[in-house]
Amino acid sequence: MRLGVVDVGSNTVNLLVVDAHVGAHPLPTFSHKIELQLAEHLTPEGNVSDETAGRLVGFVRECLSVADDQGVEDLMAFATSAVRDAPNGDDVIVRVTQETGLSLQVLDGTDEARMTYLAVRRWFGWSSGRLLVIDIGGGSLEVSTGLDEEPDVALSLPLGAGRLHREHLDGDPPSQDQVSALRRRIRAELAREIRPVLTSGPPNRRVGTSKTFRSLARIAGAAPSAEGPFVPRALSRADASDIVNRVRPMSVADRTNLPGVSPARAPQLLAGALVAEAAMDLLSVDWLEICPWAMREGLILRRLDHLET
Repeated sequence: MRLGVVDVGSNTVNLLVVDAHVGAHPLPTFSHKIELQLAEHLTPEGNVSDETAGRLVGFVRECLSVADDQGVEDLMAFATSAVRDAPNGDDVIVRVTQETGLSLQVLDGTDEARMTYLAVRRWFGWSSGRLLVIDIGGGSLEVSTGLDEEPDVALSLPLGAGRLHREHLDGDPPSQDQVSALRRRIRAELAREIRPVLTSGPPNRRVGTSKTFRSLARIAGAAPSAEGPFVPRALSRADASDIVNRVRPMSVADRTNLPGVSPARAPQLLAGALVAEAAMDLLSVDWLEICPWAMREGLILRRLDHLET
């Protein structure tokens, strides 16, 4: 059967269509997305503006039409930190439902971490032993670890690349004082929260997921996405530190000349690199394997599990 997932993230709203069958890996067949940048278009009070909510409604309508054209039988829709953290997030959800008929489920941070962990577990398999999974999104950072299909520890911290850029780096390029202050904040918050991860036992496999890590790995020389998902890709801690030093003096326009960096993602690249460097350092990770599956695939896999039962 064909399944569809509409993922309303902090940066991108994406419809992913997959051919999905119990016992088989989900095969992507179509993707329809927009760089809506929800987290970048908040009011001073932190609300999703009426204009941005209207654009979201319009794009969800497009997704419904595309899903019909693609033969989707089961369509799921989820929203993450940008909607979850907005004071008017519930109103936005109601508006989308009333004007499109599609019900958005808001995932909390722990569920984001759990679903991402599940996707990584299924991608690498049981032979990987204990996993450590790090996911840098636009609004939040998720860290999880475990031996089974449910993580022993699943953390979500407000350390997303888009959020940190918006709140702390207002220069182009930002000043060294701004970068230093942000670096201290990231490391202090991580250090307060990661003890459960550190005490869960040493991981056998260390994995990074989602767009920020893919972009950083690409800058460091990893294969482009056009070469397919089965090409091994990795990011070392030394690479992350080098990227921080390279990107800090760059303007946003100059960052778009780096491999794998889109104009929409360029502003938050430095903040994302700072989070990656800090997480790898404080978790004693020398290098990460990059997994092509993340939260969306985890949601699809969990849906298939329910169909099986």
